[in-house]
Amino acid sequence: MKQAGPIWFLIPGDLATPTGGYRYDRRIIDGLRRLGRHVRTERLDDSFPEPTADALADADRRLAIIPDGDLVIIDGLAFGLLGDVAALHARRLRLIALVHHPLALETGIFAARAEALRMSESRALAVARRVVVTSAATADILIRDYGVPKERIRVVEPGTDPAPLAAGSDESVLNLLCVAATTPRKGHDILLRALAPLVDRPWRLDCVGSLTRCTRTSIALRCLSERLGLSDRVNFAGAVDEPRLDVFYHRADLFVLPTRFEGYGMVLTEALARGLPIVSTGIGPIPNLVPADAGLLVEPDDPAALEVALARVLDDAGLRRSLAAGARSARARLGGWDAASAELGCVLEGVHDG
Repeated sequence: MKQAGPIWFLIPGDLATPTGGYRYDRRIIDGLRRLGRHVRTERLDDSFPEPTADALADADRRLAIIPDGDLVIIDGLAFGLLGDVAALHARRLRLIALVHHPLALETGIFAARAEALRMSESRALAVARRVVVTSAATADILIRDYGVPKERIRVVEPGTDPAPLAAGSDESVLNLLCVAATTPRKGHDILLRALAPLVDRPWRLDCVGSLTRCTRTSIALRCLSERLGLSDRVNFAGAVDEPRLDVFYHRADLFVLPTRFEGYGMVLTEALARGLPIVSTGIGPIPNLVPADAGLLVEPDDPAALEVALARVLDDAGLRRSLAAGARSARARLGGWDAASAELGCVLEGVHDG
C-alpha cells in the first residue's frame, strides 16, 4: 500500500464555485490537510460537463505528469466524461471517482443526451479503483444502473457545520427560504405554482442561489413569478457569501426545497442545524436526511401536493413548532466535516497499487 505521495484532486472549473458539490470538495480537501495529508489540487477546464477537445487533451496532460502510483481523486462533474482518458492512466495511477450525483440524472436534458452521459459515465467508472459517493441512495443507483460493483463503492456523507438556531420572524409574515441554484432540477417552478393559490396567507419567499448557472431558467422563473402575481412576495437574491447566507437562514421560519433529484442535499442538513422545519420532496436520500418529525415530504413535480403541505405548515403554528422541535432533535445527530474527511482518508488508505 502506498502512502508516500500526495493526494491529487482534479476539479473542473473554480473550486470556489458556490454549489454543494464544490463546497463538499473544498471542505474535504481542507479536512485532509488538517489531518496532515499532502493534497494538491489541479483545475480542469471550465467546459465540463460539456468538455471541448482541448479540455480532454488538457486533462490527459495533467494526468500524464502525475507520478506512478499516486492517488488521484477526480470530481464526477469531469470524471464521467473522461472514460478514454482515464483508461490510459488507470493502470499506473490510483484513480478515485467522486460522484455527487450521476450526470445523466440532471433535469432538463434530452433523453438521447442523458443516455450518452450514462454510457460515458459507466465506461469511466469501470476504470476507477474506488467510487466515492455522498449517499447510499447514489450508491444504489450506480450499482443498479451503471454496473459498478458494490465492493468498489464507498459512501462518505457530507459534514454539517454547527450553527445557531434560527430566530425566524415575528410570524405576522412568515419567511420561507429556498437555497438552491435556479436550475431545472431544483424545482423552483413547482414551488411558485404551489404558492400561487396561497396568496391569502401572510408569507414571503427568499430564493438564494446562483442565477447564472442556467440563465434561461432564471429568466423563466422571473416571468412565471410575475405571471402568477408573486413578484412582490418572492425575492430572487442570487448567490451570496456565507455571512449573508447565515442572515437568510437566521430569519427564516420554514425551509423549502422542491427538488426533482438530489445526490445528497446538504442544504437540508444545514436547515436542520438551524432547527428549521422543512418541506421538501421524498426522493433519493432525502427521507433519510429529514426525519418524519422534522419535515413534510411530497412527491417531486407535484405542485398540488406541495401546496397542501405548505398550507398545512403556514396555517398551523403548532405544527411548525412540532417540526422545529424535530429539527432541533435531528440537529444533535449531525456529523461534522472533520469526521467526513477522516472517513475519506480511511477510504484512500484502502486503495492499493496494482
